[in-house]
Amino acid sequence: MFNGKNILITGGTGSFGKKYTQILLKNYKPNKIIIFSRDELKQYEMAQDFNESCMRYFIGDVRDADRLKKAMKDVDFVIHAAALKHVPIAEYNPMECIKTNINGAQNVIDAAIENKVSKVIALSTDKAANPVNLYGATKLASDKLFVAANNLVGEQETSFAVVRYGNVVGSRGSVVPFFRKLIHEGAKKIPITDDKMTRFFITLEDGVNFVLKNFDRMQGGEIFIPKIASMKIVDMANAIAPNLEHEIVGIRPGEKLHEIMCPADDSHLTLEFDDHFVIKPTITFTRKCDYAKNKLGEVGVPVKQGFEYNSGNNTQWLTNEELLKMAKD
Repeated sequence: MFNGKNILITGGTGSFGKKYTQILLKNYKPNKIIIFSRDELKQYEMAQDFNESCMRYFIGDVRDADRLKKAMKDVDFVIHAAALKHVPIAEYNPMECIKTNINGAQNVIDAAIENKVSKVIALSTDKAANPVNLYGATKLASDKLFVAANNLVGEQETSFAVVRYGNVVGSRGSVVPFFRKLIHEGAKKIPITDDKMTRFFITLEDGVNFVLKNFDRMQGGEIFIPKIASMKIVDMANAIAPNLEHEIVGIRPGEKLHEIMCPADDSHLTLEFDDHFVIKPTITFTRKCDYAKNKLGEVGVPVKQGFEYNSGNNTQWLTNEELLKMAKD
């Protein structure tokens, strides 16, 4: 699908963008990979590792609609990964989060439609399901924008979908490198927000491969959710620092005890496939789609009324050994 194509990644210098670029270069022969981001130092550093002739580095911010429209000229596929993601920082700087995560999302949509991009996938988060913090609320709004964008394209073939998943093991800002940093600094205790807290976890490579496959699956309007494992934060601390005591520090502003990826309120829209779920659009599009059978021929079945995919009631749980292997990889 990606051979000879032009692919643009917003926020492309982040953990996801780098891994996505690495896998694209390894498995395909794209014509161009355009890294669109606002940090010149990160672009310079990334260009030292990824300097193939197909690579392009565009300085730009998703808040800048005109720059996005120029960057998407002749682009076939877009992965929208740019976002302000830090939960407490978003609580203290709400308007900045709104400008990037909501206004920026609409700018990506407008630029993709104007340039007749074939397919766009926006990255979401478990925090967008029944959000209790501003970051989650902005990502829910972004998800709604990308789903509804399928009604704006008219006869055009441009289609939009969303991928929602949990915490990426080892990514910048995640709990694993934070715990390791404390250990390296000689901490005597590991801070735990709550001993009952759970989270979904996925490796960066699995997240990238899930997004890649959904470009083949998508019809437009879906929210794709992978089936992934959960783990208690206290068990994670025991796996990484088995000899250190825990200090319960309380939940930070905007945090939940458990994260949700498929809310019970959306159970009437949720389809279960072998390795993922799909939440269908709440609205009807001009073009008709049978979401129960995707473009790869995979068939999904409706979940039971009231079903909720929750990190606390998950049927898949990471063992200490599995977590350590994921973190090492």
